[in-house]
Amino acid sequence: MEDLPETTKQPLWTPYDETVEIQENANHENERMRYKFIQSKILDKNEVFAPLNAEVVKFPKEKYEMMKPLVLEQDIPTIQNAVKEGKFNYTELVLFYLYRIYHYELDKATSLNTVIALNPHVLDEANKLDSNAEGHHPIYGMPILLKDNIGASGMNTTAGAIALQDNQTNDAFIVQRLKENGALILGKVNLSEWANFICECPNGQSAVGGQTLNPYGRLAFDTGGSSAGSGTSVAANYAVAAVGTETSGSILSPSGQNSVVGMKPTIGLLSRTGIVPISSTLDTPGPMTKSVIDNGILLDAMRGFDMEDEKSVKADWDENWYAEDVSLKGKRFGAFKNYMKSDSIYRETMEQLRAAGATIIEFEPPEVNFDGFLSILNIDMKNDLPSYIKAHVKDSNRVAVRSVQDVVDFNQKDSLTRIPYGQARLDGILTDTTSAEGLKGIKQRTRKAGRTYFNTPMNDYGLDAILSINNHDAGAAATAEYPALTVPMGYKVSGEPINLTFIGKQFQEGKLYALGAAFESLIQARKIPKAYMD
Repeated sequence: MEDLPETTKQPLWTPYDETVEIQENANHENERMRYKFIQSKILDKNEVFAPLNAEVVKFPKEKYEMMKPLVLEQDIPTIQNAVKEGKFNYTELVLFYLYRIYHYELDKATSLNTVIALNPHVLDEANKLDSNAEGHHPIYGMPILLKDNIGASGMNTTAGAIALQDNQTNDAFIVQRLKENGALILGKVNLSEWANFICECPNGQSAVGGQTLNPYGRLAFDTGGSSAGSGTSVAANYAVAAVGTETSGSILSPSGQNSVVGMKPTIGLLSRTGIVPISSTLDTPGPMTKSVIDNGILLDAMRGFDMEDEKSVKADWDENWYAEDVSLKGKRFGAFKNYMKSDSIYRETMEQLRAAGATIIEFEPPEVNFDGFLSILNIDMKNDLPSYIKAHVKDSNRVAVRSVQDVVDFNQKDSLTRIPYGQARLDGILTDTTSAEGLKGIKQRTRKAGRTYFNTPMNDYGLDAILSINNHDAGAAATAEYPALTVPMGYKVSGEPINLTFIGKQFQEGKLYALGAAFESLIQARKIPKAYMD
């Protein structure tokens, strides 16, 4: 890795001609990767990176190289142990990640367009921490990135939308909990605009942040969405971990596409207060990490009962509930017959689980009806977005919109910049005439369908978990309000990552972590992207 430039007289970033990149993807086999733009037309990277540049350029390359084997791809307990032994402190840990971010994100050949805001106070906050984490939560001193629909003071919360470009908020409830436990908020990362509920757009694109790219193949592989920045930044080791959000697949999808561990928790385990909404019925934040143990630590650090969130529950589990040590021997897993036929990596993984002593039962899921699912999202967002704006926008003069209709009208005033891929999903919200009573019936029916989809094989065969691929069964898990943990399973011949997803019943996060950790130890599939190893 080259030394960073020491001068701030020249711009840190100069926009480049992206014509060739766009042309190269014009006939991509994945239609959603036929990009219309790569770089943001709105965000000035110099404004993002200049405030901390003077400190970052002082960070010695020798220190970075010394820390690299102690930090890169290491889990939180290992990093905390290195701090305890005096090998580096929390400020140096922040600088280590900033060094990587500046090196890769300010080079057009490696930029992932993933970090779109940095906490200008993060180094001061790190300097105030104790010398080590003894007596604190394991998340203490760990730099964390947030998806940019999650409120954090000192940084705007845009959801990737120009309509919210200047949106200033207080900390979301889960961010308050992270800070109370000593975590360091490093910055914000890009996402699929409006959490992928604006159009049939490329995953990871937003008018504010530009097009997020996959570190395993910048123009070759989909990032997944909508938590694209959370997945790509963790994959590239830009932070210890990141927080994403999911309504249906938005944590599981980018986790699978970027070979990271993602947990979509039971609805209500984590607060949604202070997060730009799609659906108060199905939304949840969740942790995205390089290992299962880190995932449990981050989820635990965000937990807490929130009286402002009607779905919030009290879950006072024992300390280290996420770190149970189990064997795969004797465990019973359900494998989808169609995946056994269609996916060789999934099939080979089932054989590895069998060899480790697990019982694999192949099944066909019951036929269920999810009709009306889209109306849950449509009507919830129509109601929930105005409520969010009223409750959390600190300065109403900085945000011109108050409703979905306002957003649609705002975007139409400059469609080329604000909605380059259109806004068909927002338009669909406005034309959805589902009544309140009709919506109540849809929610009840789809929740029952989701639970039937999983409960039937679980109960018939006494299963510990259902095993899926990436976000393939995310919609059913969403409607059931069940937790799903996705863990790196391997890589296709092309190099594209693929994950195994464990699905359990409500509040079985601890069980899923135990199973996921045992699987992770057995397979050891995750590899750092080759272009981001320096």
